[in-house]
Amino acid sequence: MAIKKKIHLKAPFVSFLKVIFFLCAVFFALFLVYRHFINEIKKMGYSESSSQYILFHMERDYVLSIGGNKTLDAAYSSPCFISENKERYIQIDYHKQKNLICNINKMIEKKYSNSDINIILSHGNDEEVTEFVKRDRVRYLEEFFGLSYAKLKYYDRYVQYSDETGEDENTSVLHVNLDMDKEIYKDPTIIDQFSETMLVNKRRTLTKDYQPENLVKIPNELASSDDLSISKVVLDAFTSMAKDGEKEGMNLYITSAYRSYEEQEELVQHYQNLYGENYVQKYVALPGFSEHQTGLAIDIGSRSSSIFASSKEYDWVLNHAYQYGFILRYTKKYEDLTGFREEAWHYRYVGKKIASYIHSHDMSYEEYYVTFLDN
Repeated sequence: MAIKKKIHLKAPFVSFLKVIFFLCAVFFALFLVYRHFINEIKKMGYSESSSQYILFHMERDYVLSIGGNKTLDAAYSSPCFISENKERYIQIDYHKQKNLICNINKMIEKKYSNSDINIILSHGNDEEVTEFVKRDRVRYLEEFFGLSYAKLKYYDRYVQYSDETGEDENTSVLHVNLDMDKEIYKDPTIIDQFSETMLVNKRRTLTKDYQPENLVKIPNELASSDDLSISKVVLDAFTSMAKDGEKEGMNLYITSAYRSYEEQEELVQHYQNLYGENYVQKYVALPGFSEHQTGLAIDIGSRSSSIFASSKEYDWVLNHAYQYGFILRYTKKYEDLTGFREEAWHYRYVGKKIASYIHSHDMSYEEYYVTFLDN
């Protein structure tokens, strides 16, 4: 039978264990308190790193008094945090920008108001804001950036254009965003991806290799010749419009649709030979600058009249095209914005939502694009 031996710990060792146990208990209790305070702060929306800073720098009571604030949270987590600027941070809108707090500090140093800082931050990305705050304090912020689509990076161009033309701030912003402070066909914006909402004009060009998506042949009954093609979404919309129009005695067809870069080159050469360079510059888009290359533009004709603008179909299309996603692209009213003379027959597919908005607000596609799409 085995004999069990009792282990007797010496008194000093027992005391040591008790101390260790006590210290562990105290540490655990402190940890629970610590986590309680951290979680309390995090529940207000502060990050782990911000919560730690708040707790260890005795900022807890201050944060509890104001509640959650995303800009303040970013400040506490930033190496650029300046305690004296806390009251300013909480009044400035948060933006997901890497150098947000550093840039806010620089703008505070330059005596920008909270309103000015909010304007600057909301009109540029991190890189643009960081570059902008390097300069001396500027004027005319509210005048130019009262428009949501004004761009911080264009500030100098806005001021210069307004000074040179005498246009008001709103017009200057619109025109500069459309690159109307540049010569036509010079240094254009390059577009190489298909989009139903793309903007092509004399300052925005398609590449030579660009082709629209889902290009399909237009059925003979809807076309003036058997070699016309268009993007499928456009054909579907026009087919629906033509069928509905037929029920009301309209006889619509497409006289011109997609034209490749090379075909536009041939067209330009043809008109140059007939009428000369001045005619081309005024009435014909150069290769790459024609909406027909997008695969989203069509010229509409009437089988009841050789002149579309004089036909009953013209009036019907003018009043119903938006219901199918089309807009009359070139009008007399907006020649200065589109860069093209009035063309009663030229329609562009933009989708029903956009077409309906443009129809109800009587605006050009350039204005719509700058206001809502050019981010």
